[in-house]
Amino acid sequence: MTGHAPPAVRPVVTGVGVLSAAGTGLGPLAEATAHGKAAFTAVDRFDVSARRTTRAALLPEPLPLATAVLAAVDQACRQAGLPTGPAAAGAPGGSGGPALPVLLALHSDLRTRAVATAVAGGVSAGWGAAGVTRVYTGACVAAGTAVADAAASVAAGRHRRVLVAAGHLVEPGVFAAFDAGRALARDGELRPFSAGRTGTLLGDAAAAVVVEAEPAAARRGAPVLARLAGWGRAGDAHHVCRPEPEGDGAARAIAAALARAGVEPPDIGYVNANGTGSPLADRAEASALRRVFGAHLARLPVSSSKAVHGHALEASALLELAVTITALRDGRLPVNAGWLGPDPELGLDLVLDGPRAARPRHALTLNSAFGGANTALLVAAP
Repeated sequence: MTGHAPPAVRPVVTGVGVLSAAGTGLGPLAEATAHGKAAFTAVDRFDVSARRTTRAALLPEPLPLATAVLAAVDQACRQAGLPTGPAAAGAPGGSGGPALPVLLALHSDLRTRAVATAVAGGVSAGWGAAGVTRVYTGACVAAGTAVADAAASVAAGRHRRVLVAAGHLVEPGVFAAFDAGRALARDGELRPFSAGRTGTLLGDAAAAVVVEAEPAAARRGAPVLARLAGWGRAGDAHHVCRPEPEGDGAARAIAAALARAGVEPPDIGYVNANGTGSPLADRAEASALRRVFGAHLARLPVSSSKAVHGHALEASALLELAVTITALRDGRLPVNAGWLGPDPELGLDLVLDGPRAARPRHALTLNSAFGGANTALLVAAP
């Protein structure tokens, strides 16, 4: 990983917006994940009577996907202090106007174009952007890939700020496919890294972050919520849906993120793991962590916030980045909910029973996808 080095321009996060099953905004999400309050409930928006699993984490108030994404964008841009309306395009220190890239992660289906078009119209009218620059449909690492691209663009000086947004709603087609593939938890609980885990559960989410060059944020007095200190991506090319058993790709993605940030494994104080609750995937991820962190893994706090908000597929990485940022801000590491007992094969220091008080300088948030894609985002306290 000698080709990676800390960026000359440091990318920072100046705004975060989320809608999740916990509610609207960072506050409800932070409380739910800190205390392990799982948000799963019976699915009532479509018929699940023929399914093995009937539970998911749903938004309290159902919204069209584009509406939910734009609500998250509104939160993030307002927190970042960006001016609103079409005039924002030319406002001093504003959103960046036509040059402002908008990176959008969505599930690939027949409605993707319509959702992207609606989001494009919303960001243009509300924040003076030219529209959606790129749509990411790379399964469960889509939003993580978008954040990595945003950070790289800012670090290289190509853009002073980038807006990243993502959304996923639990819908009948994907639910049926996951259920038919026996990927969903039979007991209706998502239990990452736990003995007796039987699979994942899906969740609604819309999320957005403003990624900005640190000097640009300082010039306009914008709040710095966290730094994107490093990022890494790697592929396994092992199987269409099964993880590589030793976690090779995930380990390489983590190592790349550490190298880019210029930090060593002992510098990491928390991992928000991919942790889907799949017996095979959790085992592979634990193996990846062991390969990178070695003896340090015994005292490295790990949890998966999916146990609370569910697996939001293409939006997962952005939602979990928001959780990780709030954990660093609040000094409360999220609980690994759904715990039944230890899996002796894993050997992780899981956050159990209640939020763990800690203020680590650096944390990782990890995601993996079908097809063997892996992303690692390294977040640093401001």
